Amino acid sequence: QVQLVESGGGSVQAGGSLKLSCAASGYIFSTCGMGWYRQAPGKERELVSTIRSSGTTWYSDSVKGRFTIDQDNAKATVRLQMNSLKTEDTAVYYCAADCANAGYYLRPTYWGQGTQVTVSS
Repeated sequence: QVQLVESGGGSVQAGGSLKLSCAASGYIFSTCGMGWYRQAPGKERELVSTIRSSGTTWYSDSVKGRFTIDQDNAKATVRLQMNSLKTEDTAVYYCAADCANAGYYLRPTYWGQGTQVTVSS
């Protein structure tokens, strides 16, 4: 049974930092691409960052230079370090795995349950 479990969300003031983690189980982590999405109230879910199984990363323009994605294959975990947080970063953050594209991240195969990030001014 595939599971993605996010942790690390919480409340922080603008300018602060949070680190999200996503622990994966039930599949071969190192063969899948991983992604982080977020969904703010009243908005569509948006892709924030991805990492291929090779380690190649991608960031949306809205977070580039502030967020860093990495993965630990030994722990089957993907992390999202979020610095210089802004109020507009407030959202539920979801991790996702793409296990259908040979380590690339194109579209989600599996989803986590989400973790809330709230940034106050």
